[in-house]
Amino acid sequence: MHRQKYGDSATFSSGMMRCIAALSFVGTTVLCGCAVGPNYHVPKQPMPAKWEVPPGAQVGVAAQQPRAMERWWTTFHDSTLDELVHRAVASNLSLEAATERVVEARAAARVAVAGLYPSAVFAGSYQRSNIKGQSLWLSGLDALWEVDVFGGVRRSVEAASASLQASEEDRHDVLVTLLGEVATDYIQLRGYQQQIAIAQSNLQIQVRNVGLTQDKKKLGTGTELDIAQSEALVASTKAAIESQKVQAQQTVYALSVLLGLSPTALEGELTSSAKIPDPSAVIPVGVPSELLTRRPDIRRAERQLAAATAQIGVATADLFPKFTLTGDLSLQGSQLSSLGTLANRTSTVGPNIAWPILDSGRIWANIKVQNARQAQAYTAYKQTVLAALLEVQNTLAKYAGDQRRRNALADAVTANQRAFSLATRRYEQGVTDFLSVLDAERSLFSSQDALVQSNRDIATDAVALYKALGGGWEIGEKQPVAKPSVR
Repeated sequence: MHRQKYGDSATFSSGMMRCIAALSFVGTTVLCGCAVGPNYHVPKQPMPAKWEVPPGAQVGVAAQQPRAMERWWTTFHDSTLDELVHRAVASNLSLEAATERVVEARAAARVAVAGLYPSAVFAGSYQRSNIKGQSLWLSGLDALWEVDVFGGVRRSVEAASASLQASEEDRHDVLVTLLGEVATDYIQLRGYQQQIAIAQSNLQIQVRNVGLTQDKKKLGTGTELDIAQSEALVASTKAAIESQKVQAQQTVYALSVLLGLSPTALEGELTSSAKIPDPSAVIPVGVPSELLTRRPDIRRAERQLAAATAQIGVATADLFPKFTLTGDLSLQGSQLSSLGTLANRTSTVGPNIAWPILDSGRIWANIKVQNARQAQAYTAYKQTVLAALLEVQNTLAKYAGDQRRRNALADAVTANQRAFSLATRRYEQGVTDFLSVLDAERSLFSSQDALVQSNRDIATDAVALYKALGGGWEIGEKQPVAKPSVR
C-alpha cells in the first residue's frame, strides 16, 4: 500500500487525477484478456429446402420481395385498411408497452457496461466533540475499479446486450401481431357487412314471395302452408341480419381498442358497407430458411439463447479471484475554510483480492443452473423454429383449400340462381308448388352467404400467411423508440 502526503490543493487535485488515471490504465489493459465460459455461436438449425405448396395457392416460391413483405397490407389496395394500420402503429397500447420494455432493457445494458469502468464517490462529514469542544471537517474521494481479469463483467455486458436485442425483437413480434389483428378484424368487418347486404337483398325477395303466396291463396291456387313457410323464412332472415349486425358492431369495437381508442370511437367511420379486401397479389413465400432471419419470435429466441450462454460465463467467473483497485484521497481540518490549505492531506492506492475458497458448492450449483437455463433456451429456440414452420405450412394448406372452395361456391351460386329463377317461374305458372321455390331460395341464400364467408376466409388466410412469414416488423425500425421519462 502506497501512502503519500500532498502539500497544497493543486497537488491534491493532481494526485487525485493520477489515481483515477492509474485505475483506468490497468483496467483498460485487462479488457483485452480472455473471458471464461463458452463463446456463443448461432446454432445451425436444419431447415427444409422448400415449402410444400398445395395446388391453388397464389404464392411465389422465389426469394421474398422486401417491399411486398415490409408493407404487405398495401397489396390489398384498400385505403381504409392502410389508414387503420398507420393509426394502430402510432397509438396501440400493447406496442407502446413493448417499446417501454425496450427502453428498460437499453438502460439495463448501460448499467452492465458501467461495470467495466471505475466508480468514484465523494464524501464529506462534520463532527463535533462536546467533551473537547473541537470540530472536525472531513472530505475525500474514494475510487474503486474491479479489474475484469476473467471476463465476468464482460460476459454480463454480453448477456445484457443480447437481452436488449431480444427485447427489440419482442417489440417487432408485437408489431407483426398487431398488424395481423388490425387487418383480420377489418376483413371480418367487411365480411359481416357483405353478409348483411346479401341477407337484406334476399329479404326483399322473400317479402315479395310472401305477397305472392297470399295472392295465390286468394285465387284459390295457394295454401295457408305456403304463406306460413314464406313468412317463417322472412323471420329467419331478419334474425340472421340482427346477429350479423351485432358481430359487425363488436368488430368495430375491437378495432377501436387496437387503435388505442374507446370501443365506440370508430362507429362513425366504419358503419358504411364496403367490399372485402381482395388479396390478388401473389405472396412471395420464399424458402423456409428465410424464416430464421425474418420472424421476430425466432430472432428473439436466438438472442435469449445468446444471453443464457453469456450468463454461464458470469457464473463461472465467480470461481476465480476478483482483483479490485482502490484509491482514496482525503482532507481533514478543524475548520471548513482550512480544508484546502492544511498539510494533512492523504492518498492511498492499492490492489485488493477476494477469492471465495469455501462457499458450500454455491458457485458450482449456480453454474449448473445457468447451463440448465441455456439448455432450456436452446430447446425453446428449436421449438420456436418448428412452430414457425408448422404455422406457415398449415396456413399454406388452408389458403389453397379455401381458394379451391371459393371456386366451387361461385359455381354453386350460379347454379342456385338459375334454379331459383326456374322454380319461381314455374310456381307463378302453377306448374309446381311453393316448396320448390322455398328450397331453391334457401339454397341460393346459403350459397351466397357461404361465398362471402369464403372470400373473407381467403383474405384472412393471406393476412395469416404474411404474419407467419414475419412480414411487417421492418416498419418498426423507422419508428422512434420512446425515451425514458420521469413519471
